[in-house]
Amino acid sequence: MPDLPTPRRIACLQPSATVILAAIGALDRVVACTKYCADVVPEVLPEVTAGNRLIIADSWSADASEILAARPDFVIASVPYQKEAVAEILKAGVRFLGLAPRTLDDIYADIALIAACAGESERGREVISGMQAEIEKVRSKTALLPKKRVFCEEWGKPILVSQPWVAQLVEAAGGQFLCTPGAQCSPEGVARQDPEVIVAAWCGDSDRVPLEKIVRDRSWSDTTAARTTQVYCISDELLNTPAPTLIAGVHALAAAIHPGSSPPPARGLRSIAEGRTGR
Repeated sequence: MPDLPTPRRIACLQPSATVILAAIGALDRVVACTKYCADVVPEVLPEVTAGNRLIIADSWSADASEILAARPDFVIASVPYQKEAVAEILKAGVRFLGLAPRTLDDIYADIALIAACAGESERGREVISGMQAEIEKVRSKTALLPKKRVFCEEWGKPILVSQPWVAQLVEAAGGQFLCTPGAQCSPEGVARQDPEVIVAAWCGDSDRVPLEKIVRDRSWSDTTAARTTQVYCISDELLNTPAPTLIAGVHALAAAIHPGSSPPPARGLRSIAEGRTGR
């Protein structure tokens, strides 16, 4: 099979892929991305780059015409995505890559794949080894500390448990992950397990989760986490973006689970003890 040409014009509908492209030095090839990509990689904004990069809708709502208007030769999206839009993209002869990682190994594989497609395989390997080294560094710091029961959610209405890769990061950070990763659960089910640490990382909400409100409304005031004020908000992009941003995420988790074991990130970690952010 002949080698495929290296893409020069990439439309990126997935924030994690935009982070990966930035990490491997290929951000200048991104000709279109979403506003959520701009949240985690502000450099993609046209006013920052002084370029013609388009800001388009995400994988769930993007229209094929707005994607193709950027004249991409490669499109990266997440699963699920609009099948009709994908069909139009493929009909136009544009290569398409859909990502659906669940575990850290899946994320490393996605980084390697994107890097290979971009002709930056060596940079991809460096990014992967850097992530692995940082996660292992955190694991070694917490290895002898008691494993705390940790509940971590990615959405609040309904309550959705964080993804399997977050469960792996929680374990590396010295926690015992409660509930089934990626599943829906009830407030009562969480309370019965009496988490010692509660982490809310709501998709699209940055660090604005109203911690006091969810503890009150869900009758979690008697949990060990609430009584010891180990209830935290961690910014969406640090845990829900399957990319090198997870390095900051695992440090944030370690700082939440075992304060003092890891330096907290400069931003993105907030405790219920730090006051109200209510909505």
